[in-house]
Amino acid sequence: MRRKRGESVAAKYDQWLTEEGLLRIQGWARDGLTQKDIAKNCRISEYTLRQWRDRFPEIAEALRVGKDAADRVVENALYKSACGYTETIRKPMRIKTIEYDPETGKKVREVEKVVAVEEQIHFPAQVTAQIFWLKNRKPAQWRDKVITEADSREAPDDGFLAALEASGAKDWEGYDADAERTAGTL
Repeated sequence: MRRKRGESVAAKYDQWLTEEGLLRIQGWARDGLTQKDIAKNCRISEYTLRQWRDRFPEIAEALRVGKDAADRVVENALYKSACGYTETIRKPMRIKTIEYDPETGKKVREVEKVVAVEEQIHFPAQVTAQIFWLKNRKPAQWRDKVITEADSREAPDDGFLAALEASGAKDWEGYDADAERTAGTL
């Protein structure tokens, strides 16, 4: 909605400070829209939405509550995916009944009806969801590179590295790589 000539900026945010406006903002946040998308829906810039959020606690609260609700739904879905779950679903099933004449054995009537039946479906745990959950909930134990106490401390110098360097230096004394390169042996 464009501002009409002479209409104040206050009139623009006043409509969003109403109960209906705040519910719309909260709903957009709950639906997972970004602040950029919410600003677009309000027909304002993202910068203006940030200013309104800082200036009006009602708008900040609507954004927070909406995002919290959406985050909870996603967290619960991630948890279910990580653990696996069984769900009961109802689905239609056709049942056919055939009647036969007891004397002749011929089919007399065929009746078909649709009934709702319950079925349990198991959704197994997803390893990717488990990894994501653990890396975020327990990063110290589940990050890709675990830093142990031995890694973080310097190993005591027992002289091994110095001896290795000295023996290597003796082997390479007098070695001339440029001479070998020009001779074609390298």
